[in-house]
Amino acid sequence: MTDPFRAELIALVPRLRRFALGLTADPDRADDLVQAGCERALTRQHQWQPGTRLDSWMFKILQNLWIDQLRAPARTTEADSEEIESVPDRDWDQGMEAKLTLAQVVDAMGRLPPPMRLVLTLVCVEGLSYKEAAASLEVPIGTVMSRLARARLELHRILHGAGGIAPEVEAHAQLH
Repeated sequence: MTDPFRAELIALVPRLRRFALGLTADPDRADDLVQAGCERALTRQHQWQPGTRLDSWMFKILQNLWIDQLRAPARTTEADSEEIESVPDRDWDQGMEAKLTLAQVVDAMGRLPPPMRLVLTLVCVEGLSYKEAAASLEVPIGTVMSRLARARLELHRILHGAGGIAPEVEAHAQLH
């Protein structure tokens, strides 16, 4: 393993975790996904082409691993109450409010159909351009724009009390 590859991979971990959290909507599963993705990247480094974007390659690895997990039989684990982390913020109320808001957004993103959630995560969380997201997902740029627009509308609808995914959005997501 080359030192530049290792350094770039380590620098990507926070972004990979955000992306994984967008996919899984669960911090523990996101951490597991990032770990599996890094392991796969390290064992298949020879498949990465220097000079290309490592972040796009890693996002594709995480996306493929996540799809594999969705297809696999469900396995769940429960956490003890002792495993719950304390809030380290000096302003406990403000910190708790921020954590609750983040939890609501993560939950709402988790209710979006996977194609919408992927595009929203790549563009809004990871800051990829529409063109970069389209290349990463291997879809036309128009598809990225359409999914992103619908994802934003649905996220707003869910967060502001309209409940679950609108039937027409769910049907549209199934088509794409």
